[in-house]
This record gives sequence, C-alpha cells and structure tokens, in this order.
Amino acid sequence: MTDRDLQQHVQNTLDWEPSIDSADIGVSVENGVVTLRGHVRTVKAVAHDMTIRVSDGDTRTDGDIAQAIVFALRWNTTVPEEDVSVSVGDGWVTLKGRVNRGYQRAAAASAVCDLAGVRGVTNAITVEPPVSASGVKSKIEAALKGTTEVDVRRINGAPADSRVILSGNVHSWFERDEARRAAWAAPGVKEVEDQITVVP
Repeated sequence: MTDRDLQQHVQNTLDWEPSIDSADIGVSVENGVVTLRGHVRTVKAVAHDMTIRVSDGDTRTDGDIAQAIVFALRWNTTVPEEDVSVSVGDGWVTLKGRVNRGYQRAAAASAVCDLAGVRGVTNAITVEPPVSASGVKSKIEAALKGTTEVDVRRINGAPADSRVILSGNVHSWFERDEARRAAWAAPGVKEVEDQITVVP
C-alpha cells in the first residue's frame, strides 16, 4: 500500500466516523507513518488497537525480547529501572510499576516499543505522588530562572488530578516550551494542557 493509498484509507475512516468532524483533522503519511493533526471536541480515551507484523527474519522469542528490554531500560537514564517490571507474552510487552514523573512513564514505553520483535506495549506504570500546585510552580520558576524576560507570576499551573493546566502569557515560544517542559517534570504529572499565550 502506498503512502497515498494509506492516507486515503485513514481519511475515509475519519469521514465515516459520526462522533468527529473529519474537517478538523488533517492526515499526512510519510514512509508508512500516519500523522493526525487537528482537534476534537471531546475525548474520554484513546486506544491504539494496532497489530504490527514483523518479517520472519525479525522473529524473537519472548525471552529474547524481555532481555533486550531489561538492557534498554538499564541504559535509559530517564527511567528508574528498579521501579519498572516487565512481562512479555507473544511479543506483547506489559510495563508495570510506579514512577514519580509522567515523562518517566512515557520514556519507559518509548525505550521498548521499537525493539525487534515487540508487537505492542501496554503501559500500566502509575505516576505517584499526586500533583501539587506549589510543586508545579517551583519547577516552572526553576526552569525559567535564567530567562530574564520572563515574569513567572504571569504563568499559572493549576493541577486537576494528575493533569496540569498551564495558563497565562509569555514573550516567546521558547519560554512557553520551557514552562511546559517544567510542568511535565513536576512530581505526579501525567498530562499537561498548555493554554499559555505568546505575547511578543
């Protein structure tokens, strides 16, 4: 299937889905990689229900995959390997454990998803402790400390369960990205919603 055929197939699927307005979503495909861009009005969950077929030459036993995952996590400085456990069944990897940061949870899945023989990843790692407003604010202040133009009092980080909603305004896209990265690094954060406005 060519990239153009795949793009048309995805677009047709979106057109037939009554719960979304396909005009709000752009589809691009490059070398078999599908990228969706745009927005939807409400999302309660996202499920990636895909099967990846590997060629016979790439076949690995579950033991081989598990061993490769242990090494991948050990060499990844972002993931606290002692806090993550792994199980592999028929090429499907399940990650479990508890970490302090949302980016650590994401990094664990990212470290293993592209290993040869891995058919899919279920990321059941939990993020603890709960998000605190002061923790988010202090992380943002520390990240932007060296930026003289930023007044951190103009940035608000409101926690909602394990999600942080950033609002306020900054002078540049760089400052906005730094605030988002800092909020993502705060303890207990699983998701960051960025509503910061850039006002040059």
